[in-house]
Amino acid sequence: MIGRWLGSRTNRVQRTSPLAAVLMPPSAGVLACRALDPVNEPVRHAEFAVTDTMGRPVVSGGADPFGSFMTTVPAGEYRLAVSAEGYTPYRATTQVAENSLASLGDVRLQVARPAELPGPGDWEIESAHSSIGFTARHIGLARIHGQFKSFAGVIRITEPVEHSAMHVVIDAASIDTNMRMRDDHLRSADFLDVAKFPTLEFYSDRFVHKGGNRWAVTGALSLHGVTRTVTLDTEYLGLGNGMEGEVRAACRATTELHRDDFTVSWQTMLARGIAVVGPSIKVDLDVQVVRKG
Repeated sequence: MIGRWLGSRTNRVQRTSPLAAVLMPPSAGVLACRALDPVNEPVRHAEFAVTDTMGRPVVSGGADPFGSFMTTVPAGEYRLAVSAEGYTPYRATTQVAENSLASLGDVRLQVARPAELPGPGDWEIESAHSSIGFTARHIGLARIHGQFKSFAGVIRITEPVEHSAMHVVIDAASIDTNMRMRDDHLRSADFLDVAKFPTLEFYSDRFVHKGGNRWAVTGALSLHGVTRTVTLDTEYLGLGNGMEGEVRAACRATTELHRDDFTVSWQTMLARGIAVVGPSIKVDLDVQVVRKG
């Protein structure tokens, strides 16, 4: 009877083991850890990247709601990188054995020191090292990628930075999707109507610090004769020096535009049988600025 009870207890322990629910192929093991902040709260937006000893990617993914990450990998030695916005990246090397759990336990991420902000003054966007790109759907099917190849802009940095301002002018005719027929159509009165509205312009009216290196830049975008408020979700990348020693600052930003907001009518396009780009467009900006003077 005691033997039967011990056997039953052993089965219960095996069923509740962390590996019990993992379908593990032969010659494989499990790698796991949990990302915590300095006060032991889970970092739910942590990202994990596993590479082999040669630096080649093996697997990557995000944390679960408890900040945890678990993956099955072939037995061997691996490097794990844990990163999260606002925290200093964590790196470790571990050995994963066959049919076993290699756990790094609780990984405590330290709050990263924010990147140094650019000093007060006028900073000019350098188009040679910047890009304004966009992605649209072709009626929900393939993605169309494009860019505006001609633009200029200035950012006036103030103290405090939250009172800064930005003005960007984009040449509408410089749109380029790597297909001449489509680009000519996008320049026509059906879409941008560049003969009537030769530029797109953005004037910022608010810089809001969202924590770490994240900022929200809100302003007015004028496109196709209509002005709407848009917000750029911005990641500040810090300061650096150019080839001639000049100080540069860089950032990335994204936003989403809806064509109907700018009177480029989606329904009209469908009624006329025109199917060039979808109703919403994701805009991606990669910007370097240089201090004027």
